[in-house]
Amino acid sequence: MWGLKTEPALERADLTAPAVAARLEAWAPAERVLAAPIDPDLADTNECAAAYGIPLEASANCVVIAAKRAGQVRMAACMVLATTRADVNGAARRHLGARKASFAPQGEVVAATGMEYGGITPVGLPEGWPILVDQAVLEAGHVVVGSGLRSSKLVLPGADLAELPGAEAISGLGVRTD
Repeated sequence: MWGLKTEPALERADLTAPAVAARLEAWAPAERVLAAPIDPDLADTNECAAAYGIPLEASANCVVIAAKRAGQVRMAACMVLATTRADVNGAARRHLGARKASFAPQGEVVAATGMEYGGITPVGLPEGWPILVDQAVLEAGHVVVGSGLRSSKLVLPGADLAELPGAEAISGLGVRTD
């Protein structure tokens, strides 16, 4: 697909972080998930899209946020297309009922997920984390997302992300950047 050399992700656990491989083993839509090795220096969305011929409309980013209310911090993931940015302090904050929301610190995200920064994916996030998925991601057809590693990507139907534990579809989560 595109310029990626894909294989069934269930057959290539070496192309995913351990938490991702474990989630795939227990997730019904996993049979539709493909994995592809990439140059880890090209893991960032724009570079990966350019190098492998992936349309930005088919690239989905996972942004982890820290939502705060009454001294409590709750981590959540936001899935938006690469042509948009996550409305962290609007749609995400309101949906989570938080007084404040911001991007979660990189070190905390890596430690909590066991995934590499630049490869964070909603597949395999810690139990209890909400996964807010922009409606546009669900309607995008096949999308490229992280694999938990910088050295590979997953390709799956965007609509399947709604089947992840804790996933919720949110209209307007992604705000156009152009």
